[in-house]
Amino acid sequence: MPWEHSKPILTLLCLTAALAPAQPNPAAAARTWREAHERAIVSEFIDLLSLPNLARDSGAIRRNADAVSAILQKRGVATRLLEVPNAPPVVYGEIRTPGATRTIIFYAHYDGQPLDPKEWATPPWQPVFRNRPLEKGGDVIALPSTGPFDPEWRLYARSASDDKAPIIAITSALDALKSAGIALHSNLKFVFEGEEEAGSPHLAEIIRRHQDLLQSDVWLICDGPVHQSRRQQIVFGARGIVELDVTVYGPSHELHSGHYGNWAPNPAMMLARLLASMKDDEGRVTVDHFYDGIAPLSDTEKRAVAEAPDVDRDLMRELSLGRTEGGGKKLVELINLPSLNVRGMSSARTGAGASNVVPSTATATIDMRLVKGITPAMAAERLIAHIRRQGYWITDHEPDAQTRMEHPKVAKVTVDPASYNASRTSMDLPISQLVLRTADAARGPVVRLPTMGGSVPLYMIEEILHAPTITVPIANHDNNQHSYNENIRMQNLWDGIELMAALLSM
Repeated sequence: MPWEHSKPILTLLCLTAALAPAQPNPAAAARTWREAHERAIVSEFIDLLSLPNLARDSGAIRRNADAVSAILQKRGVATRLLEVPNAPPVVYGEIRTPGATRTIIFYAHYDGQPLDPKEWATPPWQPVFRNRPLEKGGDVIALPSTGPFDPEWRLYARSASDDKAPIIAITSALDALKSAGIALHSNLKFVFEGEEEAGSPHLAEIIRRHQDLLQSDVWLICDGPVHQSRRQQIVFGARGIVELDVTVYGPSHELHSGHYGNWAPNPAMMLARLLASMKDDEGRVTVDHFYDGIAPLSDTEKRAVAEAPDVDRDLMRELSLGRTEGGGKKLVELINLPSLNVRGMSSARTGAGASNVVPSTATATIDMRLVKGITPAMAAERLIAHIRRQGYWITDHEPDAQTRMEHPKVAKVTVDPASYNASRTSMDLPISQLVLRTADAARGPVVRLPTMGGSVPLYMIEEILHAPTITVPIANHDNNQHSYNENIRMQNLWDGIELMAALLSM
């Protein structure tokens, strides 16, 4: 068609586009909806938090799976359980969008970390509000009958931040989009796991069984905290993990410390020396070849690390630290390196329960966080070789009396089989850029990081489904994740609803 003949048609198309109602901004629509429904959102959240959710408690986990399924079904999401024998179910949901050419999977988990209720200020599955953080003198306050909620209030309960908050943020965002009449553009799938805190030992099997069902263009991992600056962060990888228990041996039974001290080797002292040999005073791991094989960061990733807000001095004040490790490197740099951490130690008894004894054994649990290029097997072998070089005879089972007498120093080392590799998605992929643009539009300029400090089993998704994974956390950084008195700051939940609304409508 000649150009002059096409002008009336183009004019009509432009006029039609101009007169068409503008699509509401998803994040803004979510905020408006949330402000009118805060009490209902919190009530549903409290009901979910009131369910004990340890992965080893199959009955409790089943009740959580049913509750999460009901929350999805309430929004019209087609829901089913993905199961394998002797494992918590994955709650799967799906919304098909006619004409969609993209599929997005939202991942979260509904199980929580093990705990000791005696350590908590209030029972872990009886959610309570405090008017400020507990460590800053926060008092328990009554749940208001109507909103608005103070954005600085904290809701205390196990899994308040890790990881039931994203489930509520996602489903609340679905409500907000529907109320505002905002159309979806992608097929949406939801994968809510029930044993992430137990190391996801069955997730790979479930993924393999349902590969066709779980195909997508991207997995959005809704777990973890926002940046310590309180800015939203988008993270493109997670460290892997391997855990070991190390037990060293002294006498066959506890001995009187007066009669036998300075004669019978003390395993608590032996273990302390062994652990001290693993790191120098700056925190650098001294295990041979510990850092060998690290996959380098790309130029984009290096730039993201350099541009991340510097929060180290503020964190030192917040955590009452007089120094940090790392040889002068910032926290954001160090989380891109492997680490070795002593999770805990035990030998005999302490405090009021202490006895005047030479202990019989001493045990430490160690975790090593891994980065791309270093596998769990490599890290474990390097650490075991280090222990052997300190003069220890190594076994993986309880040594008998003859074995203990034949070797001056004996160490039992057991490696947790629920270990997994690190994973990292390129920031330069088109889907990565789309997620970043969407998050920037919803939450302002976001912090971009190549790797999060914690570990999530992203490698299973990457290796089995060949799909990219991108982490979109919402919890406050000071949420006491994995410890007692876990909490979520209300503004983080509100911000999370806005972020999820933007991503759901992407």
